[in-house]
Amino acid sequence: MELLSVAKDMAARFAIPDIPYAIKGYGNGHINDTFRLTPEDGSAPYILQRISPAAFHHPEQVMENMLGVTRALRQAAAKRCGDPDREALSVIPLKDGSSFAVSSDGSAWRMTAFIARTVSKDLPESEEMFLQSGRAFGRFQCDLADYPAQTLYETIPHFHDTPARLAAFEDALAKDVCSRREGCRDVIDGYLARASRAGELTDGIANGTLPLRVTHNDTKLNNVLLDEETLEALCVIDLDTVMPGLPAYDFGDAIRFGASTAVEDERDKAKIRFSLPMYTAFARGYLQEAGGMLSPEEVDSLPVGAWMMTYECGMRFLTDYLSGDTYFHIACEDHNLVRAVNQLTLLEDMERYAKDMLDICRREVRA
Repeated sequence: MELLSVAKDMAARFAIPDIPYAIKGYGNGHINDTFRLTPEDGSAPYILQRISPAAFHHPEQVMENMLGVTRALRQAAAKRCGDPDREALSVIPLKDGSSFAVSSDGSAWRMTAFIARTVSKDLPESEEMFLQSGRAFGRFQCDLADYPAQTLYETIPHFHDTPARLAAFEDALAKDVCSRREGCRDVIDGYLARASRAGELTDGIANGTLPLRVTHNDTKLNNVLLDEETLEALCVIDLDTVMPGLPAYDFGDAIRFGASTAVEDERDKAKIRFSLPMYTAFARGYLQEAGGMLSPEEVDSLPVGAWMMTYECGMRFLTDYLSGDTYFHIACEDHNLVRAVNQLTLLEDMERYAKDMLDICRREVRA
Protein backbone atom coordinates (compact mmCIF):
# COMPACT_ATOMS: atom_id res chain seq x y z
CA MET A 1 0.00 0.00 0.00
CA GLU A 2 1.40 3.42 -0.93
CA LEU A 3 2.31 5.71 1.93
CA LEU A 4 -0.48 8.23 1.29
CA SER A 5 -3.11 5.49 1.60
CA VAL A 6 -1.53 4.32 4.86
CA ALA A 7 -1.58 7.91 6.11
CA LYS A 8 -5.32 8.15 5.42
CA ASP A 9 -5.93 4.94 7.37
CA MET A 10 -3.80 6.14 10.28
CA ALA A 11 -5.51 9.54 10.43
CA ALA A 12 -8.85 7.87 11.10
CA ARG A 13 -7.50 6.45 14.36
CA PHE A 14 -6.85 9.81 16.01
CA ALA A 15 -9.24 11.78 18.21
CA ILE A 16 -10.21 14.41 15.66
CA PRO A 17 -13.66 15.34 14.30
CA ASP A 18 -15.21 12.73 12.00
CA ILE A 19 -15.41 14.95 8.91
CA PRO A 20 -13.82 14.79 5.43
CA TYR A 21 -10.15 15.83 5.19
CA ALA A 22 -7.83 16.56 2.32
CA ILE A 23 -4.44 14.97 2.98
CA LYS A 24 -1.16 15.63 1.20
CA GLY A 25 2.57 15.51 1.83
CA TYR A 26 4.00 18.44 3.74
CA GLY A 27 7.48 19.86 4.28
CA ASN A 28 10.86 18.58 3.15
CA GLY A 29 12.37 16.74 6.11
CA HIS A 30 15.17 14.23 5.61
CA ILE A 31 13.92 11.63 8.10
CA ASN A 32 10.18 11.45 8.87
CA ASP A 33 7.28 11.40 6.39
CA THR A 34 4.91 14.31 7.08
CA PHE A 35 1.36 15.00 5.91
CA ARG A 36 -1.07 17.87 6.43
CA LEU A 37 -4.74 17.10 7.08
CA THR A 38 -6.96 19.97 6.01
CA PRO A 39 -10.65 19.71 7.03
CA GLU A 40 -13.06 20.45 4.19
CA ASP A 41 -15.21 22.53 6.56
CA GLY A 42 -12.42 25.08 6.98
CA SER A 43 -11.58 24.25 10.59
CA ALA A 44 -8.05 23.92 11.96
CA PRO A 45 -5.68 21.50 10.17
CA TYR A 46 -3.48 18.80 11.71
CA ILE A 47 -0.01 17.44 11.07
CA LEU A 48 0.37 13.67 10.74
CA GLN A 49 3.84 12.10 10.78
CA ARG A 50 5.28 8.68 10.22
CA ILE A 51 8.21 8.37 12.62
CA SER A 52 11.13 6.94 10.66
CA PRO A 53 11.74 3.33 11.76
CA ALA A 54 15.28 3.56 10.38
CA ALA A 55 16.13 6.49 12.65
CA PHE A 56 14.02 5.72 15.73
CA HIS A 57 13.87 2.11 16.90
CA HIS A 58 11.75 2.88 19.97
CA PRO A 59 8.92 5.26 19.04
CA GLU A 60 7.38 4.80 22.47
CA GLN A 61 10.46 6.50 23.92
CA VAL A 62 10.27 9.30 21.36
CA MET A 63 6.66 9.95 22.30
CA GLU A 64 7.24 9.75 26.07
CA ASN A 65 9.97 12.38 25.74
CA MET A 66 7.77 14.51 23.51
CA LEU A 67 4.79 14.40 25.85
CA GLY A 68 6.86 15.41 28.88
CA VAL A 69 8.71 18.19 27.12
CA THR A 70 5.68 19.69 25.38
CA ARG A 71 3.84 19.71 28.71
CA ALA A 72 6.72 21.64 30.30
CA LEU A 73 6.99 24.06 27.37
CA ARG A 74 3.27 24.79 27.48
CA GLN A 75 3.46 25.45 31.20
CA ALA A 76 6.41 27.80 30.69
CA ALA A 77 4.55 29.72 27.95
CA ALA A 78 1.52 30.12 30.20
CA LYS A 79 3.70 31.27 33.11
CA ARG A 80 5.11 34.16 31.07
CA CYS A 81 1.57 34.99 29.84
CA GLY A 82 2.27 33.67 26.37
CA ASP A 83 0.01 31.54 24.17
CA PRO A 84 0.75 27.83 24.74
CA ASP A 85 -1.18 26.86 21.60
CA ARG A 86 1.15 28.96 19.44
CA GLU A 87 4.38 28.67 21.43
CA ALA A 88 4.43 24.89 21.94
CA LEU A 89 3.24 21.80 20.10
CA SER A 90 -0.01 20.04 21.08
CA VAL A 91 0.03 16.26 20.71
CA ILE A 92 -3.30 14.81 19.50
CA PRO A 93 -4.05 11.42 21.09
CA LEU A 94 -5.63 8.42 19.44
CA LYS A 95 -9.28 7.66 20.11
CA ASP A 96 -8.15 5.13 22.73
CA GLY A 97 -5.96 7.76 24.45
CA SER A 98 -2.60 6.44 23.20
CA SER A 99 0.00 8.89 21.92
CA PHE A 100 0.82 7.11 18.65
CA ALA A 101 -0.57 4.54 16.23
CA VAL A 102 1.22 1.59 14.61
CA SER A 103 0.54 0.67 10.98
CA SER A 104 0.59 -2.86 9.55
CA ASP A 105 4.26 -2.53 8.57
CA GLY A 106 5.20 -1.67 12.17
CA SER A 107 5.71 2.06 11.59
CA ALA A 108 4.65 4.53 14.28
CA TRP A 109 2.43 7.51 13.46
CA ARG A 110 1.66 10.60 15.56
CA MET A 111 -0.41 13.73 15.17
CA THR A 112 -0.06 17.31 16.36
CA ALA A 113 -2.22 20.40 16.00
CA PHE A 114 -1.26 22.65 13.09
CA ILE A 115 -0.11 26.09 14.25
CA ALA A 116 -1.76 28.58 11.92
CA ARG A 117 -0.45 31.91 10.66
CA THR A 118 3.16 30.77 10.82
CA VAL A 119 5.94 30.19 8.32
CA SER A 120 9.19 28.28 8.39
CA LYS A 121 12.29 29.03 6.35
CA ASP A 122 15.05 26.73 5.18
CA LEU A 123 17.69 29.47 5.34
CA PRO A 124 17.62 32.83 7.16
CA GLU A 125 16.78 35.71 4.86
CA SER A 126 18.36 38.28 7.17
CA GLU A 127 20.45 38.59 10.30
CA GLU A 128 17.28 39.54 12.19
CA MET A 129 15.59 36.29 11.15
CA PHE A 130 18.57 34.28 12.37
CA LEU A 131 18.59 36.26 15.62
CA GLN A 132 14.95 35.20 16.05
CA SER A 133 15.98 31.58 15.55
CA GLY A 134 18.63 32.03 18.24
CA ARG A 135 16.02 33.45 20.58
CA ALA A 136 13.71 30.49 19.91
CA PHE A 137 16.29 27.88 20.76
CA GLY A 138 17.67 29.89 23.66
CA ARG A 139 14.16 30.21 25.09
CA PHE A 140 13.61 26.49 24.52
CA GLN A 141 16.77 25.84 26.55
CA CYS A 142 15.75 28.26 29.28
CA ASP A 143 12.16 26.98 29.52
CA LEU A 144 13.52 23.49 30.14
CA ALA A 145 16.32 24.53 32.51
CA ASP A 146 14.66 22.79 35.46
CA TYR A 147 13.47 19.75 33.52
CA PRO A 148 15.33 16.63 34.76
CA ALA A 149 17.40 15.73 31.70
CA GLN A 150 18.30 12.34 33.16
CA THR A 151 14.64 11.25 32.88
CA LEU A 152 14.67 11.55 29.08
CA TYR A 153 15.40 8.61 26.82
CA GLU A 154 18.25 8.75 24.35
CA THR A 155 16.05 8.34 21.29
CA ILE A 156 19.14 7.86 19.14
CA PRO A 157 21.91 6.50 21.39
CA HIS A 158 25.24 8.33 21.05
CA PHE A 159 23.63 10.83 18.65
CA HIS A 160 26.23 13.55 19.24
CA ASP A 161 28.94 11.23 20.50
CA THR A 162 31.44 12.44 17.93
CA PRO A 163 34.10 9.82 18.77
CA ALA A 164 31.44 7.13 18.18
CA ARG A 165 30.51 8.80 14.89
CA LEU A 166 34.18 8.78 13.94
CA ALA A 167 34.40 5.07 14.75
CA ALA A 168 31.32 4.37 12.58
CA PHE A 169 32.89 6.38 9.76
CA GLU A 170 36.14 4.45 10.00
CA ASP A 171 34.19 1.17 10.00
CA ALA A 172 32.23 2.18 6.89
CA LEU A 173 35.48 3.26 5.28
CA ALA A 174 37.12 -0.09 5.99
CA LYS A 175 34.14 -2.11 4.71
CA ASP A 176 33.49 0.07 1.65
CA VAL A 177 30.40 -2.01 0.84
CA CYS A 178 29.53 0.01 -2.27
CA SER A 179 33.11 0.38 -3.56
CA ARG A 180 32.88 4.16 -3.33
CA ARG A 181 35.99 4.84 -1.25
CA GLU A 182 38.47 5.51 -4.04
CA GLY A 183 36.14 7.98 -5.72
CA CYS A 184 36.16 10.37 -2.75
CA ARG A 185 39.60 9.95 -1.20
CA ASP A 186 40.23 13.71 -0.84
CA VAL A 187 37.01 14.17 1.12
CA ILE A 188 37.79 11.18 3.34
CA ASP A 189 41.26 12.56 4.07
CA GLY A 190 39.76 15.94 5.04
CA TYR A 191 37.65 14.34 7.76
CA LEU A 192 40.38 12.00 8.99
CA ALA A 193 42.83 14.91 9.29
CA ARG A 194 40.57 16.48 11.94
CA ALA A 195 39.92 13.30 13.94
CA SER A 196 42.08 14.36 16.89
CA ARG A 197 39.47 16.99 17.89
CA ALA A 198 36.52 14.60 17.94
CA GLY A 199 36.46 14.21 21.74
CA GLU A 200 36.59 17.86 22.83
CA LEU A 201 32.94 18.05 23.92
CA THR A 202 32.51 14.47 25.13
CA ASP A 203 35.62 14.95 27.28
CA GLY A 204 33.86 17.91 28.92
CA ILE A 205 30.93 15.66 29.81
CA ALA A 206 33.26 12.99 31.18
CA ASN A 207 35.22 15.38 33.41
CA GLY A 208 32.12 17.23 34.64
CA THR A 209 32.86 20.68 33.24
CA LEU A 210 29.93 20.48 30.79
CA PRO A 211 26.67 19.33 32.45
CA LEU A 212 23.98 17.49 30.53
CA ARG A 213 20.85 19.54 29.86
CA VAL A 214 17.66 19.03 27.84
CA THR A 215 18.60 19.72 24.24
CA HIS A 216 16.75 19.70 20.92
CA ASN A 217 19.56 18.26 18.79
CA ASP A 218 18.18 19.35 15.40
CA THR A 219 18.27 23.14 15.53
CA LYS A 220 17.83 24.04 11.88
CA LEU A 221 15.93 27.23 11.16
CA ASN A 222 13.10 25.25 9.55
CA ASN A 223 12.39 23.72 12.96
CA VAL A 224 11.31 27.15 14.18
CA LEU A 225 7.86 28.49 13.35
CA LEU A 226 7.83 32.25 12.77
CA ASP A 227 4.79 34.51 12.95
CA GLU A 228 3.83 35.07 9.30
CA GLU A 229 3.39 38.83 9.78
CA THR A 230 6.08 39.88 12.25
CA LEU A 231 8.55 37.01 11.58
CA GLU A 232 9.12 36.77 15.33
CA ALA A 233 10.00 33.28 16.56
CA LEU A 234 7.04 31.46 18.09
CA CYS A 235 7.54 27.73 18.44
CA VAL A 236 10.25 25.09 18.20
CA ILE A 237 9.05 21.93 16.41
CA ASP A 238 10.38 18.47 15.48
CA LEU A 239 11.05 17.11 18.96
CA ASP A 240 12.07 13.55 18.03
CA THR A 241 15.67 14.06 19.10
CA VAL A 242 14.98 15.89 22.37
CA MET A 243 17.21 14.14 24.90
CA PRO A 244 20.07 14.81 27.31
CA GLY A 245 22.85 16.76 25.65
CA LEU A 246 24.92 19.94 25.63
CA PRO A 247 23.89 23.49 24.72
CA ALA A 248 26.92 23.41 22.41
CA TYR A 249 25.14 20.76 20.33
CA ASP A 250 22.08 22.92 19.77
CA PHE A 251 24.03 26.13 19.25
CA GLY A 252 26.50 24.41 16.97
CA ASP A 253 24.00 22.67 14.72
CA ALA A 254 22.08 25.91 14.23
CA ILE A 255 25.29 27.68 13.21
CA ARG A 256 26.26 24.83 10.90
CA PHE A 257 23.01 25.23 9.05
CA GLY A 258 22.22 28.94 9.26
CA ALA A 259 25.62 30.62 9.15
CA SER A 260 26.45 28.95 5.87
CA THR A 261 25.92 31.00 2.74
CA ALA A 262 24.49 27.98 0.91
CA VAL A 263 22.08 25.10 1.50
CA GLU A 264 23.71 21.86 2.63
CA ASP A 265 23.44 20.16 -0.77
CA GLU A 266 24.91 23.02 -2.80
CA ARG A 267 27.36 21.57 -5.36
CA ASP A 268 29.24 24.78 -6.15
CA LYS A 269 31.93 25.06 -3.47
CA ALA A 270 32.53 28.71 -4.38
CA LYS A 271 29.11 29.55 -2.94
CA ILE A 272 29.81 27.95 0.45
CA ARG A 273 31.20 30.33 3.06
CA PHE A 274 30.94 30.82 6.82
CA SER A 275 29.09 34.05 7.65
CA LEU A 276 30.44 35.73 10.78
CA PRO A 277 27.58 38.30 10.77
CA MET A 278 25.02 35.49 10.81
CA TYR A 279 26.95 33.75 13.58
CA THR A 280 26.91 36.97 15.59
CA ALA A 281 23.17 37.41 15.10
CA PHE A 282 22.34 33.89 16.28
CA ALA A 283 24.72 34.13 19.24
CA ARG A 284 23.09 37.40 20.30
CA GLY A 285 19.56 35.97 20.16
CA TYR A 286 20.51 32.71 21.82
CA LEU A 287 22.44 34.31 24.67
CA GLN A 288 19.76 36.95 25.26
CA GLU A 289 17.49 34.08 26.29
CA ALA A 290 19.84 31.40 27.66
CA GLY A 291 22.98 33.27 28.63
CA GLY A 292 22.01 33.63 32.28
CA MET A 293 21.72 29.88 32.82
CA LEU A 294 25.05 28.92 31.23
CA SER A 295 28.36 28.60 33.04
CA PRO A 296 31.48 30.29 31.58
CA GLU A 297 32.67 26.84 30.45
CA GLU A 298 29.38 26.26 28.63
CA VAL A 299 29.61 29.66 26.93
CA ASP A 300 33.14 28.89 25.76
CA SER A 301 31.95 25.52 24.43
CA LEU A 302 29.44 27.13 22.05
CA PRO A 303 31.88 27.95 19.21
CA VAL A 304 33.45 24.51 19.70
CA GLY A 305 29.96 23.14 19.13
CA ALA A 306 29.71 24.99 15.81
CA TRP A 307 32.93 23.35 14.64
CA MET A 308 32.00 19.94 16.07
CA MET A 309 28.48 19.76 14.64
CA THR A 310 29.73 20.72 11.18
CA TYR A 311 32.46 18.10 11.36
CA GLU A 312 30.12 15.44 12.76
CA CYS A 313 27.27 16.07 10.33
CA GLY A 314 29.56 16.01 7.32
CA MET A 315 31.11 12.80 8.58
CA ARG A 316 27.62 11.28 8.98
CA PHE A 317 26.75 12.18 5.38
CA LEU A 318 29.97 10.58 4.20
CA THR A 319 29.41 7.48 6.34
CA ASP A 320 25.93 7.07 4.83
CA TYR A 321 27.34 7.49 1.32
CA LEU A 322 29.96 4.82 1.91
CA SER A 323 27.33 2.53 3.47
CA GLY A 324 24.86 2.72 0.59
CA ASP A 325 22.61 5.63 1.64
CA THR A 326 20.56 3.78 4.24
CA TYR A 327 19.76 6.67 6.60
CA PHE A 328 19.25 10.06 4.95
CA HIS A 329 16.71 10.64 2.18
CA ILE A 330 18.53 11.24 -1.11
CA ALA A 331 17.46 12.69 -4.46
CA CYS A 332 20.37 11.35 -6.52
CA GLU A 333 23.14 8.79 -6.18
CA ASP A 334 25.85 11.19 -4.98
CA HIS A 335 23.57 13.33 -2.79
CA ASN A 336 25.24 12.35 0.49
CA LEU A 337 28.69 12.84 -0.99
CA VAL A 338 27.72 16.34 -2.13
CA ARG A 339 26.50 17.08 1.39
CA ALA A 340 29.76 15.76 2.90
CA VAL A 341 31.87 17.93 0.58
CA ASN A 342 29.66 20.90 1.41
CA GLN A 343 30.16 20.50 5.17
CA LEU A 344 33.91 20.06 4.81
CA THR A 345 34.09 23.25 2.73
CA LEU A 346 32.13 25.13 5.40
CA LEU A 347 34.35 23.70 8.13
CA GLU A 348 37.53 24.84 6.40
CA ASP A 349 36.19 28.39 6.15
CA MET A 350 34.86 28.37 9.73
CA GLU A 351 38.29 27.46 11.09
CA ARG A 352 39.60 30.87 10.00
CA TYR A 353 37.28 32.56 12.52
CA ALA A 354 37.83 30.47 15.66
CA LYS A 355 39.05 33.35 17.86
CA ASP A 356 36.37 35.73 16.61
CA MET A 357 33.67 33.16 17.35
CA LEU A 358 34.83 32.77 20.95
CA ASP A 359 35.16 36.52 21.49
CA ILE A 360 31.62 37.10 20.18
CA CYS A 361 30.07 34.60 22.60
CA ARG A 362 31.94 36.05 25.56
CA ARG A 363 30.89 39.57 24.58
CA GLU A 364 27.22 38.73 23.96
CA VAL A 365 26.76 36.88 27.23
CA ARG A 366 27.90 40.03 29.06
CA ALA A 367 25.66 42.35 27.04
